[in-house]
Amino acid sequence: MRGRNRPVWEEDPNPAGLVVKALVLVAIVAAVLFPLYTIVLTSFSSQTDVTRAGGLVTVPGTLSLAAYEQILSGGIVTRATLVSIGVTAVGTALSTVVSILAAYGMSRPGSLWHRPILFVFLVTMFFGAGMIPTYLLVSNLGLIDSYWSLILPTAVSAFNVLILRSFFMGIDREILDAARVDGASDWLILGRIVLPMSKAAIAVVALFYGVGYWNAFFNAMLYINDNAKWPLQLVLRSYVLQGVTLPGSGTGQVDVDDGAVTGLPVKMAVLVLAVIPVLLVYPFVQRHFTKGVILGAIKG
Repeated sequence: MRGRNRPVWEEDPNPAGLVVKALVLVAIVAAVLFPLYTIVLTSFSSQTDVTRAGGLVTVPGTLSLAAYEQILSGGIVTRATLVSIGVTAVGTALSTVVSILAAYGMSRPGSLWHRPILFVFLVTMFFGAGMIPTYLLVSNLGLIDSYWSLILPTAVSAFNVLILRSFFMGIDREILDAARVDGASDWLILGRIVLPMSKAAIAVVALFYGVGYWNAFFNAMLYINDNAKWPLQLVLRSYVLQGVTLPGSGTGQVDVDDGAVTGLPVKMAVLVLAVIPVLLVYPFVQRHFTKGVILGAIKG
């Protein structure tokens, strides 16, 4: 019998097609998970196992938490993790709130100057001020070596604002007009009607901002001179990719020449630490991801 959810014009799959599809999906999943498996396993391995494997470990040997104990013992990696968590939390909240307000204002046909402001947003998607003018602006504002330099220069994404604007414009005008007839203000309409109906789009935009802040390192390279204020991604770039010995103090120093656990296990532990937050957050918002992006793109 034809599947209930299959369109009438689409033929039922034959057994050979199902087998090929299953093999292709298994191959894709293996290609994605195997590198992650080797990275995690190497981070839990001893230096002896790494030396025996000649690099990344694929067969479990002696498992140990020594690499994680070393990088989380109060040195620069611990501080960088806290910096990244703080910047991501504050930046995501600020960017999401500002984007919601901007998108709602530009989605209302009667709002003041909403078309010129929308044009400005569109222009910024294609033309930027450049690195040097941006650096001079941040410097003149006194934000060098400030955590705000990691947030404010990228606080608003025109793309995310346009996604929210399109979604807000797709909400039935009759609902909003009925709320105004009942005496509701714009703030009440936004908080009680628009936001509850836009959870999918807001979740997607918040995910975009959160992942962007967590993975960002270039602003830290430009504006942060004090390595105690480095985010985790800059530590990851300097230590794992460039092989730089990270400064620290006492036992918290991550040095490839000191300690029982050195080299590759420590590098892979830093890498795992940088990947885990995204892997933990994404499953909670992935069910909104497709719906939010598609509806936000085509509505209005």
